[in-house]
Amino acid sequence: MREASLTRSPVRAPESHYRRAMPRDGESSPPGRPVASVARALALLDELGAAPDGLGVNELARRIGVNASTASRLLATLQAGRMVERAPGGPYRLGLRLVALADGVLARLDVRDLARPRLRALVDATGETATLSVPGAAEAVTVDFVAAESSVMSVARLGRPSVGHATAAGKVVLAFGAAAAPAELTRFTDRTIADVRALAAEIERVRTRGWAEAAGEREPDLNALAVPVFGRSGELAAVLGLQGPAARLTDARRAEVLPAVLDAAAELQRALGG
Repeated sequence: MREASLTRSPVRAPESHYRRAMPRDGESSPPGRPVASVARALALLDELGAAPDGLGVNELARRIGVNASTASRLLATLQAGRMVERAPGGPYRLGLRLVALADGVLARLDVRDLARPRLRALVDATGETATLSVPGAAEAVTVDFVAAESSVMSVARLGRPSVGHATAAGKVVLAFGAAAAPAELTRFTDRTIADVRALAAEIERVRTRGWAEAAGEREPDLNALAVPVFGRSGELAAVLGLQGPAARLTDARRAEVLPAVLDAAAELQRALGG
């Protein structure tokens, strides 16, 4: 089996590609030429794609050849559309909406191809919906799933972001990814962890045992399990999950199906070279 990895080196346009498309500040675009603001926004995304640790406004402005106020306006627009994101006071990074919009591209990613038969096998073994998520800066996004065939089933949605403190996949990202726990915890149900200290203790449990669960914490009738999948360099490459109605995926049933989820995640990790 050929080796595969979730992450690939970004393919960047030549440095002059966007420069030719971008008039200087104050200039207008000639007829038939690309719209300057769009070209600058694309240049910003291109620069952020090549900087996994993120970049600040001044550096981005310098790199695409505009002043800081222009870069700041562009970034504010992109952030409002979730194309970029940033922690308070931190650098800008690519946003998770790009993952949601890239479903057609994600269908060709090796991790998705490798995970698909394992998702099917999980559904066959457990009768519940199996999911594949990829981690972002602050959450995980569902990129594939196989739905259960039973009459009462949990239906996942492609592109749906997790909630770090209220979902099994989100807890895995907080425990093993680069995401930091939010300072304010929204309560979705009466079982949502809404205390920062309680969340810290929960995340430590996830790190210790190597898997996460959520029981009615984001949606009152939905329970789930999630297991990390690590890549060749030890990074969190994906999250394999199982979810189902609370009445069926009870505490006892989750304990029964957990070994199947752990085995499927271990197989996917080996296939990824982790």
